[in-house]
Amino acid sequence: MDKLIVSPSPHLHSPASTDRIMLDVIIALVPALLVSFLFYGWAQLIVLVVSCVGCVGCEWLIVRYLMKRPAVFSCTSALVTGILLAMNLPATAPWWMVLIGALVAIGVAKMSFGGLGQNIFNPAITGRVFLLVSFPVQMTNWTMPARSFIEMDAITGATPLSVIKEGLKSGLSIDEVLAANGMDMSMLLRDIGGSSGEISAFALVLGFCYLLVRRVVKPWIPLSIVLTIAAIAGIFHAVDPAHYTGIAFNLLTGGVMLGSLFMATDYVTSPFSKWGGVIYGIGIGLIVMMIRYFGSYPEGMSFAILIMNCFVPLINRAFHQKKFGR
Repeated sequence: MDKLIVSPSPHLHSPASTDRIMLDVIIALVPALLVSFLFYGWAQLIVLVVSCVGCVGCEWLIVRYLMKRPAVFSCTSALVTGILLAMNLPATAPWWMVLIGALVAIGVAKMSFGGLGQNIFNPAITGRVFLLVSFPVQMTNWTMPARSFIEMDAITGATPLSVIKEGLKSGLSIDEVLAANGMDMSMLLRDIGGSSGEISAFALVLGFCYLLVRRVVKPWIPLSIVLTIAAIAGIFHAVDPAHYTGIAFNLLTGGVMLGSLFMATDYVTSPFSKWGGVIYGIGIGLIVMMIRYFGSYPEGMSFAILIMNCFVPLINRAFHQKKFGR
């Protein structure tokens, strides 16, 4: 009995660390990044570098000279924010605009709340929404995918969501909109314009499977988002297929995959419990479809996640994790 050591909890420690988890997220994003470089070339690489340098540099400067608390600085966390922000921006975004988005993401959405683990809103999405509201022209100047990494003369064009939204506002049916723009549904799902995070759903799913294998994330939030979107799209499309897009279109276009797999699952801004995550995901999916079908914006993933971030404290109070030993 004299050899027993008495100490305060916790007595069990996980081998996982913040840096290790963030590194896993970076690895999971590599397939989507490679696809974005293949389609958008050097322009996307520049956006990525500026975003990452801006996020890491901004966090380091704030911690070093304002907070004076080196322990709250996390290079990998800031790097993940920079990558996700870059994947939400057009490849044509000027460097100064990307830098502003990085400053807002880190300086306003993260460090103003106290740093890592204390922010209420997802930093990358906050930066993206700020840029969308402040610079709507640059943020909607999408580049259509090129055919090689060295092809620099890619043309600009609207995303499928924008094309459908504008056509429906003009009183056309979905088939008429597609015919008027020389498009078909298979082409829209294969060869679309948009941010680098929208270009390959397969690459994003592949990276998410890596996170599942590593047990970094749980599937409850993404599944609830995807199933909610699929259910709403299926019902509306079945009732009026001429004016409401179907399940595949809504799942594979826009930021649904990137948002549900990598941004809604953020540890800090998502609920703790399984059922809390389900409610959280259902809310995101519902808001996304209401914005897409009835709102003025063609896409609503970023707004949906930010809105549901506000409800996370209430969700956590209503749904508690099961305590160990019970």
